[in-house]
Amino acid sequence: MHILVSNDDGYQSPGIEALAEALSAVGRVTVVAPDRNRSGASNSLTLDAPLYARAARNGYIYVNGTPTDCVHLAITGLLEQEPDMVVSGINAGPNLGDDVLYSGTVAAAMEGRFLGRPALALSLAGENPTHYEAAARATVDLVQLLLRNPDRQDLLLNVNFPDVPYGEYAGWEVTRLGHRHKSEPAVRMQDPKRRTVYWVGPVGAGQDAGPGTDFHAVGRCAISVTPLQVDLTRHTALPPLAELLGGLGDAKT
Repeated sequence: MHILVSNDDGYQSPGIEALAEALSAVGRVTVVAPDRNRSGASNSLTLDAPLYARAARNGYIYVNGTPTDCVHLAITGLLEQEPDMVVSGINAGPNLGDDVLYSGTVAAAMEGRFLGRPALALSLAGENPTHYEAAARATVDLVQLLLRNPDRQDLLLNVNFPDVPYGEYAGWEVTRLGHRHKSEPAVRMQDPKRRTVYWVGPVGAGQDAGPGTDFHAVGRCAISVTPLQVDLTRHTALPPLAELLGGLGDAKT
């Protein structure tokens, strides 16, 4: 088993170190991650500049690009042996509900699944989370379970861990994505030259956060596991949209 590990917090983050060390007990681990924090990069690819892959002293490979760049490069030409699985994280902070639209952690895993590998996106809830070793240990449990069930490996899973010791998890829960309230307003400030600048405001609190959602599971100290898919088509809207557009011509589904 060859596991590609990436993230969006950068190759020097504590989450990727804990994850790579724990997964080394399962198989061969290769780390290819951004050279700096690229949180919020989503699925962006760098198309206007060359990418450089360099090796750190600990063997990690760091790239001057996005999380998607790292996984794409690793699978399509950088590595002599292609990985069997992509694991992204462990992110410092949750990726719940709408967060998956912006998350570089989720994007790295999604790129792995898009390129045909089973993929996990891992996040540790909390503003300043500390229990990375617990989340890494639980990840090993999940990876070993998937390895014992090869017919269940065509998955893209978004996993959120509560920030508690391993023995305090309230089990595993399969969840759906919840929804947040809209983000807080952008923060307007002035730089030293008295020019107006803006900081993107904080994310909103959970709005659709009841039982069955990822928010609810993490709130009760359970590990939330949400299956995602790359296909963004709203299939239920196809027939009514075709009927609506029928007035403009020959609309087909």
